[in-house]
Amino acid sequence: MKKMLLGVIALCLPLCASAQSTSKGGDWQSYGYDAGGGRFSPLTQITPANVGKLQVAWTYHMNPIPSQKLARIPFATTTPLVVGNRMFLGTPYGRVVALDSTSGKQLWAYDLPTGDQPPFRGLAYWPGDKGHAPRLIFGTLRGRMIALDAATGAPSRGFGENGIVDTKTPEIMNGLPNAFYGYSAPPTIYKNLAITGSRVQEAPAKGAAGDARAWDVITGKLAWTFRSVPQPGEKFHETWEDDGWKQVSGVNIWNLLTVDTARGIAYLPFGAPTFDRYGGDHKGANLFSNSLVAVDASTGKYLWHFQTVHHDIWDLDLHTAPVLLTVKKDGKSIPAVAAMNKTAMLFLLNRVTGEPIFGVTERPVPPSSHPDEKAWPTQPFPNKPEVMTRMSFDLSEVADNTPEHRAICEDIIKKGDLVGMKMYEPLRADRTQVRFPGAAGGPEWGGGAFDPKLGLFIFNSNEMGYVERLVKRGDEWHMTTARFVDPKTQTPCHIPPWGELIAVDVNKAEVVWRSRLGVTDHFPEGKKDTGRASNGGPIVTASGLTFIGGTDDARFRAFDSKTGKELWTYKLDHSAHATPITYRGRDGRQFVAVVATGGSYLNSPGGGDSLLVFALPK
Repeated sequence: MKKMLLGVIALCLPLCASAQSTSKGGDWQSYGYDAGGGRFSPLTQITPANVGKLQVAWTYHMNPIPSQKLARIPFATTTPLVVGNRMFLGTPYGRVVALDSTSGKQLWAYDLPTGDQPPFRGLAYWPGDKGHAPRLIFGTLRGRMIALDAATGAPSRGFGENGIVDTKTPEIMNGLPNAFYGYSAPPTIYKNLAITGSRVQEAPAKGAAGDARAWDVITGKLAWTFRSVPQPGEKFHETWEDDGWKQVSGVNIWNLLTVDTARGIAYLPFGAPTFDRYGGDHKGANLFSNSLVAVDASTGKYLWHFQTVHHDIWDLDLHTAPVLLTVKKDGKSIPAVAAMNKTAMLFLLNRVTGEPIFGVTERPVPPSSHPDEKAWPTQPFPNKPEVMTRMSFDLSEVADNTPEHRAICEDIIKKGDLVGMKMYEPLRADRTQVRFPGAAGGPEWGGGAFDPKLGLFIFNSNEMGYVERLVKRGDEWHMTTARFVDPKTQTPCHIPPWGELIAVDVNKAEVVWRSRLGVTDHFPEGKKDTGRASNGGPIVTASGLTFIGGTDDARFRAFDSKTGKELWTYKLDHSAHATPITYRGRDGRQFVAVVATGGSYLNSPGGGDSLLVFALPK
């Protein structure tokens, strides 16, 4: 059944004591550092002046039996947590482990039920109360919610049955008990609640509901549900025409959400309805799809919403975790939330009222050529900052880095009879289009980090096109899709940049710098600086550093947060498609940790199992 390695009674007393301590800046207690999601660490030991001296302090291999090639999911995008000199990590081998965060020594391990996996992004930590020890809380890819004692790894007593709750309730399954339902991201903790999104299928259109839910961290009982698709009689139900609301799937939070703990407000970033390239069966604006919804974190009661895409037929999910920050404008400090979808449009909203701080304009967009589709006639654009990624493609913009690569790309266009695509142009059934941004952005799920000292919101963005066309299978519309790349080398077929790190001054809503992120190694000298696609976000430190992996060129990098200058690069064995963390060890040193296994939808070489931890020399 479950195995406790190394650790049980002898370790419990010191670990239980340290688990009760709260972070004083040296820990990393949640994916976003704290519930606000800014990923800003106050640590300053590693600076722009000495970051070039970083070296590997220790490595942990996640494969529990290195001599064997065990079954696993093919990639790991997980971010570890560190609390009181213990690191907690979910692995692609169906395990959760605790490590000594200074030495890397394994303290305990928990094996999930056979065939199940912890969520892709990581775990959540609850600090406990007078009657209950600290816990790790996480959903699984098969729809379970699990609670573990943080000190020992044992299932938490009183939480469901032996520490496990089956969350695939009849209400969430929409009358379709065999539909897919699980979790790809950790919960967000607010007081004694674990607030969750979900992972549902991309197709077919009918499936499990994407509602947000909150669970009691002590008992595992459901505390509240926020319906992402309003039912008959509920406010905004009229945004779904006819029966489009029935059993519709999607409209889910497949990444992380955030909480303003001082105000007790949870910010829920919902994605597109399924099927997310065709909406003829669910006409209307489709609230709360592609919306940031503010709710009372204790009850789930609706407060306000802002929709970033009306009637999404492009898979432009509001997929990055909202980031809480302060905007200084006209002599006032405005509590704000940054919301960003795959278009790299950054909506800076008053987080109390939901009002755009710099204004939003509804602009006309192209209609659909499909006879059964009813594309929404306008879409919202922030007045500031500017759109920060490619939103269209013309055949004159074919990559010209080398004659050989250009010839390959021109042949792909000719054989596929491909056509370009305008901003917000719907997919067609009669032609195959090159679409920007594709399903991978623009920004990806890693989202942005906020440096409050500099007032900069820093994020990585892809320019990754997709070749797509609507096709009908039986009674439903689907699509053909592929990346717009040379399939042998995964090299994009449009002119660079292909990936960037971008900084926005939130007080002015203006881009202050853009740096190409990643290199194309097989290009000749002088042509390598193209930027690359990335998967996994940045973190920032009080010393003025931005750390990021993400790119498919197998590098881990540090940038000067103020200028965007690349200061340090480490060549990895496998790409780090995960968001890093930084923390203080028991010996007083500052560490930086990142999971690097390769793989992911970027098709970078996979098979790695490493967590790498860096520090300055002793």
